Amino acid sequence: MSEFQQRRAAASAALESRKVDALLVSSLANVRYLTGYAGSNGLVLLTPSGADFFTDPRYASDARSNIDCRVHIATSGPLIAAAAVVIARKKLKRIGFEPAWMNVSEHRRLHDALPAGARLHPAGGLLEGLRAIKSPDEIAKIRVSVKLNSEAYARTIGRVRAGMQEREIAAELDYQMRRLGADKPAFDTIVATGPNSALPHAHPSSRRLGPNDLLLIDMGATVDGYTSDMTRMSFMGNGRGPTPRRVRELYDAVLEAQLAAIAEVRAGVATWKVDGAARQVLKRHNLDKLFVHSTGHGLGLEIHEGPRIAKPPPVKKETSQANGKKSSPAPKNMPEEIFKAGMVITIEPGAYIEGFAGVRIEDTVLVTESGCEVLTPTTKEFVQLS
Repeated sequence: MSEFQQRRAAASAALESRKVDALLVSSLANVRYLTGYAGSNGLVLLTPSGADFFTDPRYASDARSNIDCRVHIATSGPLIAAAAVVIARKKLKRIGFEPAWMNVSEHRRLHDALPAGARLHPAGGLLEGLRAIKSPDEIAKIRVSVKLNSEAYARTIGRVRAGMQEREIAAELDYQMRRLGADKPAFDTIVATGPNSALPHAHPSSRRLGPNDLLLIDMGATVDGYTSDMTRMSFMGNGRGPTPRRVRELYDAVLEAQLAAIAEVRAGVATWKVDGAARQVLKRHNLDKLFVHSTGHGLGLEIHEGPRIAKPPPVKKETSQANGKKSSPAPKNMPEEIFKAGMVITIEPGAYIEGFAGVRIEDTVLVTESGCEVLTPTTKEFVQLS
């Protein structure tokens, strides 16, 4: 069996637990995971007996040559209508769909096209759960993406000079990624200088890198469909003295938090414990309230995948009524997310001081049974530019 056949078999085996006869897959990342298809218009109908792939004539030749399941080319109308014909032919009754990836209009169109007796049932998260654990081939592709991303950074940072606009630096990073063979950036490259670095998701602007400015670069490459993610900091000195103490203390505290979080990563550990390790360090430095996002996330075919490395949801307690009786039980907490070997994640704590500067340090990390492997090769030593 090809790896795609193995993935479809694993997904098909999970349909029974969702009490559906089939799953209509509309997320393009999930379609690619099941078939290898990298185009812009595709659907998969997954059943216990196999899979049907649907696309339009633009991708007909490529699909017939490279996709190892039944291929249907919809020559007129939306793909959903073509899928409904196959659903009717197979006499399927309970059709699962991905609620996060099907809009109201598509849902209505599919509902109206189904044969009598067939019903739609939300069945999200099934494929995302499988995708969270990467195969050896996927890990190899992520390694290539990580290495290329770091090389693009190294080529760019050596060209950075005072007076360059954030947009210029971002353009150079993207150019170097492409030149090295990336499909595209994994997300809009973030370049933030001086006080802009205190904006966690700043957009590159016309602001120029000046003396005594921190430079935050958050970048990722997509290679053969698989992403990487890294954030590094550097400092543009003024040529007259050492790095200001406040800047260096902020950087050192965030680096300490990042290393503490990485040290907690291993299979079997709850993701919130890794987040907690970073926050505990920042709290000792009185920076915990300046850490305004999660500690990390999974990545792979998409830049944001499961698991999410964040604080656990608050515990909801039962409340007592005036007559002394307890109210109906509060909703249970969401189940803990547990790290499993083969997950690929980011670890990226940060601290952001509005009007001054922000620091974030991020690596791509592979979870193993005994710990983890930091895939990002770029140094985390404090770098002063000249």
